[in-house]
Amino acid sequence: MTEHRPLRTAVIGFGLSGRVFHAPFLEASSDYSLDAIVTSHPERAAQAAAAHPGARIVATAEELFAAPALLDMVVVGTPPASHYPLAAAALDRGLHVVVDKPFVPVSAQGEDLIAKARQTGVVLSVYQNRRWDADFLTLKRLIGGGELGRVYTFESRFERWKPQGLRAWKATAGIAEGGGILFDLGVHLIDQALTLFGPAATVYGETARHTAAAAEPGAGSAADSAAGSGADEDAFVSLLHESGVRSRLSMNLISALPAPRFRVLGSAAAFTSWGTDGQEAALAAGAVPGWDGYGVEPEERWGTLGTPGETRKVPSERGAYPEFYRQLAAAINDGAPVPVEPADALDAVRIIEEIHRQNERQNAGS
Repeated sequence: MTEHRPLRTAVIGFGLSGRVFHAPFLEASSDYSLDAIVTSHPERAAQAAAAHPGARIVATAEELFAAPALLDMVVVGTPPASHYPLAAAALDRGLHVVVDKPFVPVSAQGEDLIAKARQTGVVLSVYQNRRWDADFLTLKRLIGGGELGRVYTFESRFERWKPQGLRAWKATAGIAEGGGILFDLGVHLIDQALTLFGPAATVYGETARHTAAAAEPGAGSAADSAAGSGADEDAFVSLLHESGVRSRLSMNLISALPAPRFRVLGSAAAFTSWGTDGQEAALAAGAVPGWDGYGVEPEERWGTLGTPGETRKVPSERGAYPEFYRQLAAAINDGAPVPVEPADALDAVRIIEEIHRQNERQNAGS
C-alpha cells in the first residue's frame, strides 16, 4: 500500500461544526494534519488554540487563502450563506474541499461548485455525517438483509423540545441564506431517505413557525428575528421514491414528548427505534474518535424488529463518523469514491427548494 503524507487541512469556522464534527476527526487521523483554524471570535480562537496547539489560528479566510501552498484541503464549517464563496475560493486555489451540510442554500451554487471541482481536478464532498449514525447503519443492514421484506413506508424524525425557537445565526438567517429547520435538521432526514430508497418521484412538504405567534411584544430578539426571517421551525416532508417506498419525515422544535426516531413498515416486519445517535453528545463532552467505546450504543437505545406477538431487540451497529474522513482520504490519495457525492447532497437541497416553492405558492393563494 502506498504511503501518503498527511493532508494539510484548514477548518474554517469553530462553532459547533468545526469544534465538534471536524477538528476532532482530523486531529485523530494519521491521514490528516490540522494545520489551521479560522475564527474571528476571540473566545473560540482561545478554545481552538488550547484544543489544537499544533494549528495556527487565523482571523479571516482571506488571510488563510493568501498562502494556499501551505494547504491541501479546506473544511467549510460556517453558516450556509458563506458555503458557496468560501468553497469556491478554495477550489479556485486548487484545494480539496469538504462543505458541511447543507451543501449550499441555492442549488445553482452547488452546480457551480461541482463544475469547479471537475475543472480543477480536486475532490469535493459534503459532510452528511448522519449516514454513519448507529441507528441508520442498523436499519440499512436490516433492509439489505431482507429482514423487513419489501419496505412500504419509512418514518423518520428529528424532533426536539426548544420552545424558544431557533437561536444564534439560525434565528436571523432567511431561507435564501440556508436558514430554517429544513436546511438544518431536514437535510439530514432527506439525505438518509434518498440514500436508503433512491430518488424521489414526487415531493410534498409543509412548514410553519411558532415563536412569532407565541412571542409577546418585546419578548426577545431571537423570537422577533425568527419571525422576520421566514425561517421554518416545524416541517413535514413526504417523498414518494421511484422505488415505490413512501418516506414521511418530521422535524421540529416543539416536541415536549418523543415519538419514534425511526418507524419502518415492511411486508415481513416492522422496525422502530427511539432516541438519537450518541456520537454528537459524546464528542461535545470531549470524547475522542477511536477511544474504546466510541460509537457503541447502550442496549436501552437498541431498536425493535418484529410482528405482533413476536418482537426482538436488534443490537445497534457501531456509530462511525470517522468513516467519512477515512473514505475521503482514500478518495484524495487513491482515487476511491468520495464518501458523499456532492451531486447527491444537491438532490436534498433541490427537494428543500421545491418545498419552499410549494409553500410560497400556497401562501400567495391564501
